Amino acid sequence: MSYPLLMQAPVKDYIWGGTKLREKYNKVSAADKLAESWELSCHQDGPSIITNGEAQGKTLTQYIQEQGRGILGSKAQAFENFPIMIKLIDAKDNLSVQVHPDNEYALKNEGEYGKTEMWYVIEAEPGAELLYGVEKKITAQELADSLQNGTITDICHHAPVKKGDVFFIPAGTIHAIGKGILLAEVQQNSNTTYRLYDYGRLGNDGKPRQLHVKQGSEVCSLEPLPLKDEKEIVALSPDCGGELLAACDYFTTYGVKVDGTVSLTAGSESFQTFTVLEGSLTLTAGETLLDMPAGQTVFLPANMGDYQLSGKASLIFTTL
Repeated sequence: MSYPLLMQAPVKDYIWGGTKLREKYNKVSAADKLAESWELSCHQDGPSIITNGEAQGKTLTQYIQEQGRGILGSKAQAFENFPIMIKLIDAKDNLSVQVHPDNEYALKNEGEYGKTEMWYVIEAEPGAELLYGVEKKITAQELADSLQNGTITDICHHAPVKKGDVFFIPAGTIHAIGKGILLAEVQQNSNTTYRLYDYGRLGNDGKPRQLHVKQGSEVCSLEPLPLKDEKEIVALSPDCGGELLAACDYFTTYGVKVDGTVSLTAGSESFQTFTVLEGSLTLTAGETLLDMPAGQTVFLPANMGDYQLSGKASLIFTTL
C-alpha cells in the first residue's frame, strides 16, 4: 500500500497567531487565532491525519507502524523516531524569545529529540523582522544579566525579512519570529521550547506564560551565527531543479518552482514530502491523481517510484 498520502494538519491556537492560515490556506479550526498548522507530524502533541486512499483516517504515525520503517528509506534507519516535522506559522504578534536544546540535552531532560530548524519566509509585512542569534559574542554573565533585567532583545541580532528569505537555526540559537511574518518551518521532530522572555504577556488562562530561564540558559549559544551561504541550485531530476534552502544531519530542504510538468522519483534512500506554498498542482503516480491547492502537504513513501507534478506552483520539498 505505497502511494502518495495527503496530510490533514492539526492546528494550534497560540496567543500570537492570526488569520492567514485560514484565509490563505483554508485551515480549519474553531479557534479565532490560528498560529501553526503541523503539516507533517508524527508527534504525540498533534499527528497528521491521512485523508486519501486505503489509509484514510489514520494518523501518519499509525501508517508507519503498520507498513514498517522501510517506507521511510535507508537514511531514516539512523533515527529511533520519525525525524522531522513541518509547520506553517502565522505570527500576527511577536513570538516569545526562545531557544531549543540539542539532542543530547533534550533526550536526557525531555525524553525527545532536540530541535534544529529552518524557516522559509512566505510573506512579510513592511518592517517585519525576526531575532536570529546574538549580535556579537557574549559571556554567560551577560546572558544572565539580560534575562534578569528583561533586555535580552537588546543582545540579539535583529534581521529584517522579506518574502523568500531563508534562516537556518541550529539548536541552541536564541531566536524569535517577529509579528507580520508568515513562514514555513522544517524542524526536527520535537516540541521542546525553552521560553526566555515573553514581553510580560498573559496566556489564554489569564496568567503569565511560563518561562524556562534555567533550562534555556544551559543550552544557549553565546556566539553569533555565520552569514548565510550563497544560493545553490540542485538537480532533483533531469527536468526539475530546486534551490537548496537547508541541509543538515536531520533534513534537506529545497525551494521548487513548477511551471508545466516535471517528473520525480521517490527512491530507496528516503521518503519525500512537500508543501504547496503558492499556486496549485496535480500529482500523478500510476493511477493515482491528486489535486494539491496551496497549503496542501503530501508524504511520499520511500521506494514509491516515479511521479509527476503538473501546474504552476511554489513549494518546499524535504527529504533526509
